[in-house]
Amino acid sequence: MTVVEHSPAVGRRQLFGIALPAVAGVALSACGSPQREAGQSGAPSGEEVPVTPPEDLMREHGVLKRILLVYREVIRRVLAGDQFPAQALNASAGIIRGFIEDYHEHLEEHYVFPKLEQADKLTDLTTVLRTQHQRGRVLTDRVLAATGGAGTLDQSAQSALVQDMSAFVRMYEPHEAREDTVVFPALREVVPAKEFRDLAEIFEDEEHRRFGPAGFEGMVDKVADIEKSLGIYDLSQFTAT
Repeated sequence: MTVVEHSPAVGRRQLFGIALPAVAGVALSACGSPQREAGQSGAPSGEEVPVTPPEDLMREHGVLKRILLVYREVIRRVLAGDQFPAQALNASAGIIRGFIEDYHEHLEEHYVFPKLEQADKLTDLTTVLRTQHQRGRVLTDRVLAATGGAGTLDQSAQSALVQDMSAFVRMYEPHEAREDTVVFPALREVVPAKEFRDLAEIFEDEEHRRFGPAGFEGMVDKVADIEKSLGIYDLSQFTAT
């Protein structure tokens, strides 16, 4: 495998700006019941459709899924001996750190898991999820440290990154799927309706405290910029033949 330079596809200043946690955020709104009353075909014109806490958390998982795709592309390039996109990878790991680990997982660990544990529900699962959060941070530390400098990475360093990214992808694909299909539905069962709405307010306040006016759509745009720099933005290229 050859030693390669950082990818010039996207400028260092642009990508390192993407990596900063301060650019990440989630546009959260006050929460209400997602169920429509009988006879309603949708929200009245001009009325904002409420977003529930599980929906917000699942949208954030969508951002995570797209970063996992970036990790897979970087792994593919390293194994193929292609140019190593260190800046794009550093920006991606920065989003994982600032948006997923410091924000999204903070919400889960402080507001979601405790509600289930207080109800003595899914306690074995929340224990595993907390452990995986901790392990994920260790792997992200390594990716950020390896890609944060201006130098090139030798074959050994790239191979170590492949192992760390592969471990991260392998852990977080089932991790987020279990949360989407088991944990978040269970949250609705154990939290009363008013407290459920209050939880949405807490999520929104935390988002503004951490990220200011930056919203979910802005985060999606940041991820899209990385995908475009790697040539994996066009969804049609993933269509089965």
